[in-house]
Amino acid sequence: MFSHYLRRFYVALAELTWGAIAALSFAHLAASWMLMALAGESDFISRPIDFVYYYIVTATTVGYGDLSPQTGPGRLVAAFFVLPGAIAIFTAVLGKLLAAVSNTWRGRMKGLGNFSERTDHDVVIGWQEAATRRLIGLIHRERREGEAVTVLIAKDLEQNPAPDKVDYVRVDRLADPYGLERAGAVNARSIIVRGASDDETLAAALVASATCKSAHVVAYFDFESTADILRLQNSRIESVTSLSSELMVRAARDPGTSVVANLLLSAGKEDTAFSVRVPEGTATIPYDVALHLMRRQHAVTLVGMNRHGNVDLNCEETVEIQSGDVLYYIADQRLDPGSIAWDAFAKERA
Repeated sequence: MFSHYLRRFYVALAELTWGAIAALSFAHLAASWMLMALAGESDFISRPIDFVYYYIVTATTVGYGDLSPQTGPGRLVAAFFVLPGAIAIFTAVLGKLLAAVSNTWRGRMKGLGNFSERTDHDVVIGWQEAATRRLIGLIHRERREGEAVTVLIAKDLEQNPAPDKVDYVRVDRLADPYGLERAGAVNARSIIVRGASDDETLAAALVASATCKSAHVVAYFDFESTADILRLQNSRIESVTSLSSELMVRAARDPGTSVVANLLLSAGKEDTAFSVRVPEGTATIPYDVALHLMRRQHAVTLVGMNRHGNVDLNCEETVEIQSGDVLYYIADQRLDPGSIAWDAFAKERA
């Protein structure tokens, strides 16, 4: 048994584990105290707190000078045992701490971090170099001060491709529940999925929707047929496909339409389309009242609403806006939902 524990201690010492460093520190402190006692240094040996203070000051080489050996043997013990041993142990502790910090940082850069405690953030799944880099840039540009940093989930990336904008979680496959857990996707505000193929996107989007009930999942597809399959399979997932053909036709028939669409969709420019959900418990508001007050109080243009997934961008004035509805508006920047006086809207109606 003694041999077994001796072998374990030898391994721990060779690997310089925290347990080995703690054992060495205690053993050296105790040995230093005993040797000082034998040398007759009764001045501070009889006061444990003073001796620990002296030992730490010696180890860090600060050298306050208020406590020191007074006898010849005591000074020899300090010079040839306490000082070299304490400094060596202190250096090992400092090196271990720096290595731990460095390893933690390198681990995060290589996608080994854990962000499961993060809340109300965006999660991006998949990496397609230029497209994803632009996507991350747009999200970062729209992120407000104090909002949680976006988390990227990807595979085959050696390290974080945009450390100034996102944190990185590396996975073997995009449809990985554990990867979503590490990214804090359960508490995320939204999840954007774009895999290397439509099949990969479909699988990752379904897993994300099933795992993260409260997050809004958006999935990009190259083919409309795959997007239609997902819409039938899960209506909670918002499926997006390229609108390039539609924009080309509209621009040909109505010149400048593509410019308008670009303005509405780009968070980096003015006159962008945003949305806000009407809080629960809000009294019903006629659409024409909301249209007038949103313009007068917030200098934004109300353009439509969404109720239970049905979007209407040309509402009748008499339509009643209810709590839970999503309103779409055009503005230079996103409104703070708390700044909208919904009760005043209801009073205006009266």
